[in-house]
Amino acid sequence: MDENTRTHFDNLHTKDKDAQNDAYYALMTATDQPVDWAYEVWDGLVTDLSHANNHVRAIASQLLCNLAKSDPENRILTDFETLLNVTRDERFVTARHCLQALWKIGIVGNAQRDLLITGLERRYNDCIDEKNYTLIRHDIIQSLRNVYDNVHDDAIKTRAFALIKTETDPKYRKKYTTVWKDVK
Repeated sequence: MDENTRTHFDNLHTKDKDAQNDAYYALMTATDQPVDWAYEVWDGLVTDLSHANNHVRAIASQLLCNLAKSDPENRILTDFETLLNVTRDERFVTARHCLQALWKIGIVGNAQRDLLITGLERRYNDCIDEKNYTLIRHDIIQSLRNVYDNVHDDAIKTRAFALIKTETDPKYRKKYTTVWKDVK
């Protein structure tokens, strides 16, 4: 890992919000493509999923999702449940940032996709008693759509529509279906 990247990782824990945000954006851009330094930071990011600062938790979750493409050892399969737990974070914005990034795991390989879809289905069903369950469900349906758009597997669409059918409120069932409106 080069010195600049190391500095960005160090800045994820700074109290200087501008430096932290600059580091976040730089690292998200860097991890848009596979990198060879993923395991240098992996364990630290997993630890940061339970950091006292919710902003650090959100950043760690998003970076781990981005790093799934740089994970030939498939560590994401072991750490997925810890990541999925962040979608239940006490700070809804943190939970949502994680939830909206999870789909990136599902485009890496079949094992990752199966684990993601099963986890998202479970999350869709168990969020019903949460305050913002309709937003969580919408994000899950959108995540499934994002995976579908990248891998073009009709089984994903079928599973998404099976989830949508379980929604008892017609207003939200229609809203979730709209995510898939342009798919034949």
